[in-house]
Amino acid sequence: MATLVRDQIDISPPADTGQRGRPAIPERLISLDAFRGFIMTVLAAQGFGLAKLKDDPDWGWLGWQFEHVRWEGMTFWDLIQPAFMFMVGLAMPFAFAVRRLREGQGAVWKHVAYRSFMLIVLSNLLISISAGKLRFQLINVLAQIALAYFICYWLMKLSVKTQAVCAGLILAGYTALFMAWPGARGPYSMGDNIGERVDQFVFGASNPGHWATINFIPSIVVTLAGVWCGYLMMTDWTHRKRMQWLAVGGVASLAVGHGMGLFLPIIKRIHTTSYTIAACGWVVLILLALYWMVEVRGWKRVTWPLVVVGMNSMFIYCLHMVLTGWTDRAVGVFTLKYAVLGKWGPVAQACTVFLPMWYLCYWLYKRRIYVKI
Repeated sequence: MATLVRDQIDISPPADTGQRGRPAIPERLISLDAFRGFIMTVLAAQGFGLAKLKDDPDWGWLGWQFEHVRWEGMTFWDLIQPAFMFMVGLAMPFAFAVRRLREGQGAVWKHVAYRSFMLIVLSNLLISISAGKLRFQLINVLAQIALAYFICYWLMKLSVKTQAVCAGLILAGYTALFMAWPGARGPYSMGDNIGERVDQFVFGASNPGHWATINFIPSIVVTLAGVWCGYLMMTDWTHRKRMQWLAVGGVASLAVGHGMGLFLPIIKRIHTTSYTIAACGWVVLILLALYWMVEVRGWKRVTWPLVVVGMNSMFIYCLHMVLTGWTDRAVGVFTLKYAVLGKWGPVAQACTVFLPMWYLCYWLYKRRIYVKI
């Protein structure tokens, strides 16, 4: 979420990270901004309204990719939150190295504590505004990021091998938690699992949609995966070698996650271990695709609209949370929701609503103004 400043600064990871080889000072990787921009564009544009096609006989297969599955399974829309967590981890090695060299190690710790606190505050402000009443929660993506971000900071002080061991223990412990306190219909039943019981005990009720607050625990692993990819991008390796590692990591995660799904269900709403690992695989492959497009093929003009959004991801997220509904109504007065386009009307409307948000990001981009915490 933070803007990365890399030019003229040695951004080598700390000596105890377990990195092999000597990282060089890299040229700014536009693909990382494009990655953030892609995720934020899809979210802020509300999936471009494609979910409205889910019942269409010809395009239903595409429409369903922009809806969360009811319980078991996975769609593209179920990758948005893990992509958030991943892109935060991706930025951490760069951002921490810059701040450490500019302001000292103590400044990094203070920044992490402040940012985690402010993300939770902002999360609850946005949720309360959206709900029209005061509400405290830790299920919104910003609050989940705050918790995972804070814990990952401490894990980054360990070697990469030790981080990997910790990631395995986190997922094993999370799975054991569900197994140790199963519901009447099993450990992963909707409405009766340890995640919902924790929310009922702490907050007095389950979250709408059966989302579990303890999802932040496996999300730590997704954020760590982003950290590891950040370390990879900081090396002086060739594009080919970086892509090979991304491809191997992505495909291996998919194989393990979907393989586990044969006996441990893939459920996004409670972030089962199989879902977490499979989601990591898909997100890494999305990064690989954008890295190939931008850094290898040089398609920077094609991805430039994404970069504009990616450079101000925090700004457009807040804008989306607060103003999407109002903008939709205001624009609809003039577009009449594109009713003349039939089933494609919602798609045209969603794109039209997104355009002013993109333009505001462009206005900030041209003036080098970056909203961040």
